[in-house]
Amino acid sequence: MSALDLVPDDRDTLGSRVRWAVVDCWTIVLQELTHLVRQPSNVAWQLGFPIVMVLLFVYVFGSAMDVAGQGAGEGYLEFAMPGLFTMTMVLSFMNTAFAVAMMKERGFIDRFRSMPMASSAVVTGRGVADIIHAAVDLAILVVIALILGWRPGGDLVATLSAFVLLLWLRLALIFVGIYLGLLVKNTEMAGNLFAVAFPFGMISSVLTPPDLMPGWLGAIAAWNPVSSTAAAIRRLFESPAVASGYWIEEHPIAAAVVWPAVITGIFLFLAVRQYLRLGR
Repeated sequence: MSALDLVPDDRDTLGSRVRWAVVDCWTIVLQELTHLVRQPSNVAWQLGFPIVMVLLFVYVFGSAMDVAGQGAGEGYLEFAMPGLFTMTMVLSFMNTAFAVAMMKERGFIDRFRSMPMASSAVVTGRGVADIIHAAVDLAILVVIALILGWRPGGDLVATLSAFVLLLWLRLALIFVGIYLGLLVKNTEMAGNLFAVAFPFGMISSVLTPPDLMPGWLGAIAAWNPVSSTAAAIRRLFESPAVASGYWIEEHPIAAAVVWPAVITGIFLFLAVRQYLRLGR
């Protein structure tokens, strides 16, 4: 018996696997953030779109909206900004899908799969990197909203809770984006997914109360997970809101916690499974 035989081998223990999964995840995070820093044009584009949306919906369409019963345009900035914060978190997940599809198309995913690394690292690492990026995007959008005159009405705890719910939704949708990016064949198909993401974000209460829509469409909008987050942060920001007869609209904070948890539970599993099935 040699001395090496007396040394315990913990490479296959649960603790060792978890440790290496965390290390591999952080390696992917650093790789993604480094790529982001070296591509400032991508940051400018991703920030430019929500800024244009704010100006368009608040100052063009918003001038004709009466959501507070005070006349067209009155109180719409306070109503719309929580919805636009939510919309930014929602539409950004398509950037995740496109980035993952591009990594797969250019062979980066195959390189990762050939390395001795945790199978979950590519999915979780991309998720952590994207949530950091989303937090930066949200901070910049909040600064723009403050410049335009928007102010949160709630206290500090309520305001921070609202931002946590926004990032919670974003995290859940990141895994949807990763799964779709791994599922589609190329970046062209990933780009076409925007046609699905845009209605998913718009058929909600982000910009228009469900009660102002036709009955069947209002029901779909009210039960949209996007609406739950938008309604929850409106309540936390103490923003104007239109009374709704839908049960889920009366319990927005609970729904804003549960919906993303359900989405994460489903699509994190699907994303890891799809990653493992690549090349089979």
